[in-house]
This record gives sequence, structure tokens and C-alpha cells, in this order.
Amino acid sequence: MKPEKKFWDEIKKINIKNNCKLSFTRLENSAAWGTPDLLVYNSSGHFFTVELKVTKTNKVRLSPHQISFHIRHPNNTFIMVKALSLNQVKLYEGKVIKELDACGLKLDPCSLGLEACLLKLAAL
Repeated sequence: MKPEKKFWDEIKKINIKNNCKLSFTRLENSAAWGTPDLLVYNSSGHFFTVELKVTKTNKVRLSPHQISFHIRHPNNTFIMVKALSLNQVKLYEGKVIKELDACGLKLDPCSLGLEACLLKLAAL
């Protein structure tokens, strides 16, 4: 199983544990490159997107299309990174994608830990 698929399964499991505060639609889009992995709706009625990334290093591999998407859509977009080397999940706002690409995981996240990340998204 691919690391990103395992990460997605982990997110679903935590969401169920937290009484499904988020509604996820997994996007598989080969027509519009750079489109984030998830379309998410929370109980407050907000839609937003989440790009999922798994890395073994401190560098986050982002395609030019993913960077372009987040530059064009800086609000209500997020990048959630699972750092295998640190055993941590970090959440970044889409508007910091250039800094995330340049600095990697040295960049301070807006939330740290999978449950905390999901709670932050649920509270938007």
C-alpha cells in the first residue's frame, strides 16, 4: 500500500473517532493537475481543500502544478504533511506553499499532530 493511501486511511479513522466532524471527498483528478487530494466540508458549512503529502525527509515534494494551484487559491486550502522520520503530522495553509517548498518541514505549521490538525479544520 502506498504511504499516501495509508495516511488517508489514518485520517478517516481519526475522523470517525472524533464523531465525523469533517466530510471528506477524495479527488482523483487527472484532468486538472495540481488539484488537491481532498475536498472537505465541516459542520460549520465551510468547504476547503487539503493536499496530502508523506515524506521520509524534511523536504516536501511539491509539483509545479500543486504550487501553482495554491498560489492561485491561497485561502481555504491546506497541505497536510506526514513526516515519517519525525512521526509527526503538520498542517500548513496553502498561502505558504512557496515557503514550504523552499524550507520544508523547518517551516512552522499552523497545527501539529493529526488530531490537532483535524480539530483545526473542523473549527474553521
